[in-house]
Amino acid sequence: MKQIWCWGAAVTLAFVLGMQAELTAQTYEVYDQNLKLKSRLEFDQISILSESVRISTANNEVKLLSREYKPYIDLNAEKVHLYDQPWIIVKGKEGLGAFHEYGEEILSGEYDEIQTFFTRLLGRKGNQYWVYDHSTRETTHIGSFENATLAINGQVIAQTAQGFFLPLSENPDKLYDKLDQVNENYIISKEASGYGMINREGNYVLKPVIDHIVHLEDDYFYAFDGNQYMLIKGREGKADISYSSYHKITLEDGVMLEFIHGKLRRVMKNDGILLDQVGMEKVSGVGYKHFNVRMRDERLGLLGPKGWEVPPVDSIEKILPGNEGLFPALKDGKYGFIDKSGNWIIPAQFDGVKKFTEGLAAFQENGQWGVIDRQGQIISRAIFNHVADFKRGFAVVKIGNKQNILDRNGQLLLEEGYERISLGADNYFISEENEKFGLIAPDGKEIVPPKFEELRREDLNRVLVRVGDKFGIMDENGDYLLPIYYKSIVFDQGAKQILAEDEYQFLQVEEEKSGRKRRSVN
Repeated sequence: MKQIWCWGAAVTLAFVLGMQAELTAQTYEVYDQNLKLKSRLEFDQISILSESVRISTANNEVKLLSREYKPYIDLNAEKVHLYDQPWIIVKGKEGLGAFHEYGEEILSGEYDEIQTFFTRLLGRKGNQYWVYDHSTRETTHIGSFENATLAINGQVIAQTAQGFFLPLSENPDKLYDKLDQVNENYIISKEASGYGMINREGNYVLKPVIDHIVHLEDDYFYAFDGNQYMLIKGREGKADISYSSYHKITLEDGVMLEFIHGKLRRVMKNDGILLDQVGMEKVSGVGYKHFNVRMRDERLGLLGPKGWEVPPVDSIEKILPGNEGLFPALKDGKYGFIDKSGNWIIPAQFDGVKKFTEGLAAFQENGQWGVIDRQGQIISRAIFNHVADFKRGFAVVKIGNKQNILDRNGQLLLEEGYERISLGADNYFISEENEKFGLIAPDGKEIVPPKFEELRREDLNRVLVRVGDKFGIMDENGDYLLPIYYKSIVFDQGAKQILAEDEYQFLQVEEEKSGRKRRSVN
C-alpha cells in the first residue's frame, strides 16, 4: 500500500481491521477509484498486506483472497504473524509456519522462530535450525546451535560455545573467533591469523591476514596490517586494495588523514587521495564529507567530496558547506557569506546563519532568527525561534510556542499558527494542534483546521481522515468524498479499489418457532 504522507496517533499499514466475535461478520462496501459503489462483502476480517496479498480471517482461519476478495488458499493458521515480502509468516496452534505470497507452503506451522531474507528462510525448533532456499526450493537441516542469525547478505551466522560458523558456506564446519555482518554484501571475520572479508557465497574476498579493519560506508573499508595502511573496495570475487601506504593513515571522527614523516600531507577519501597538500596544519569535519583545512600560514579553506570548494583564504575562522554559490563563514566571532573565491558577499555580522535556499537564508541575532536575501537585505526581522529552509517559496517558522508559514516577502500566512506545521509530500502542509491534524495547500491556503485524529494521503486527491473511531475520505479541497462514518477504510492499490467497513453486523440467530436460521441486522 503506497503511503505519500501520514499523520496520526495510530497508522496501520497492513492489519487494519480488528477481529470480531465468533458468530459475527462485518460488512464492507467496495468502491472503485471514482468512489462508485461496486459491491458489498461480508467477512470477519480483511487485511491488505501489499498490492498482491489480501488476507481474510473467518472463524480464526486465515486465507488468501483474490482481487475479487474470494478465498482461494487456506494458510492453516490462526493469524498472520509477519509479512516480509514475499514471505507470509503465520501462527497456528503448533507454532509458526511460512508461505510464499503466491500461496505455496514453505515451512509447516511447527517452528518456534522463523527469520526472513528475500530468497531464504531460517527456521528454528528448540536449538535445531533449518534453511529454505527459494532458488533450489529445498529445506535443509543445518545443525544444532546456541544461536543462529540470517545475515543481511543471505548467509547464516551460527554460534556455539566454541565460536562462530557459516553453515551455508563451502566449509560449514570452519570455526571463526568472530563474524560480524556489515552490509548486504560482506561479513567481517576474525581468526587467529587476523581479519578478513567474506562475500554472499560465504567465500573469502580478502584473506584473514589483516590486523585491523573498519567498515567506512557502502563497500569501502579502512585497514592496516603490520606497518602497511590500506583502503579497500569490496568486489564480488576479490577485494581491491585501492590505496596502500607505509605512511601512517589515521581515521578519527570521520576524517581520514595520511602523515608523511610525521607531517600532515594528505586528506583521504574512501578509495584514495582527496587532497595532497604541503603545509597543512589541521583538518576538521564541518559536515558530511566536508572539511575545514587550516594551513600553517593561518589560511583556511573548505574541502568538499570533489576537492576545494573554497580554496584557502586569509582571516577566516570557519567555513561551512554552502549552497547557491554562497558559503557561511565565521570571522571575529560573527557569521556572513563568502563566494567560492573567498570574497565577502555579505559581511560577517550575524550570530549564526544557515544555507541559502531559493535565494533566501536564515540569520540569527540575540538568539532569534530572521531571513535575508542574497544581497544581505533583511526580508524578515529576527523574531523567530526557528526558520526552516524555503521550499517552493515558503518556510515553516516558529514564533513563541506556535509554528507558522512564512512567504518570500516575509509575510506570515496564518493568523495565529499551530503547535506544529510539517511539510508533506506534494508540498501540502500538515497542521497539528492538541493532537489533532489539519491540511494546508501548497500555496499556504488553509484547507481545513486541525480536527482529525488521523490524516493520511492515500492517493491523488484522496485523503483518509479519522475523527474518534470513525473514518472518511476527503479530497484536497476539504470536501468529503465518503462521510466520516466507517469503522475502517482500506485502499487496495493492487485491485484499484477501496474497502470501507460500515456499521452493520449480520448475526446468525436461531428462529425458535421454525427451527430455521435467519439473519437479522443489528
